[in-house]
Parts: sequence; C-alpha cells; structure tokens
Amino acid sequence: MYTYDLLEIGCHYLIKEKETDKISLIKVALESDHCLFIQHFDDPTATEWKLKKDDIFDIIECLTDTAVKEWEVYYKNTEAYSGEEDDDD
Repeated sequence: MYTYDLLEIGCHYLIKEKETDKISLIKVALESDHCLFIQHFDDPTATEWKLKKDDIFDIIECLTDTAVKEWEVYYKNTEAYSGEEDDDD
C-alpha cells in the first residue's frame, strides 16, 4: 500500500486507488503542506484534493515525458471525435 505523499508535482502516474479499480491516469497539479490537488484523465473535469496520507493501492508507474507527449497526441485526437458534430444545414 502506498500514499499520495510519494507522488511528485507535475508528474503523470498510472495508479489503482483500490485493488478492484481500473488503472487510471492522474497528474499531480498542486501541492500544499498536507494535500495534493489531483487531475483525473478518465473525466477531464474531475479534479480533487487528496490528503498526502490517503492510501493508493498501487502506483504502477510514473510516465516519462515522452510517453506523456505520445499519450497527449492520442488524447487530443480522440477528444475531437467525441464532441458534438457541427450541423452545416
């Protein structure tokens, strides 16, 4: 078992918060004395504060800058297709 205190600001992580959870991609956006502000990418609007002492079941990996750039290209391309289409009528 890990805690959020192990995560570094500005880094992207693949984690499982609970043993039965799916793998999710998060980014540590901000750090205070006792908390971290986390951005979730399974729902781009989902952000939350986590106590540094809160548990994480597994920190699978910290993504490299190269991996993040490759993922961002894919992520931005799929966002374009998931939005509403313009009507030209």
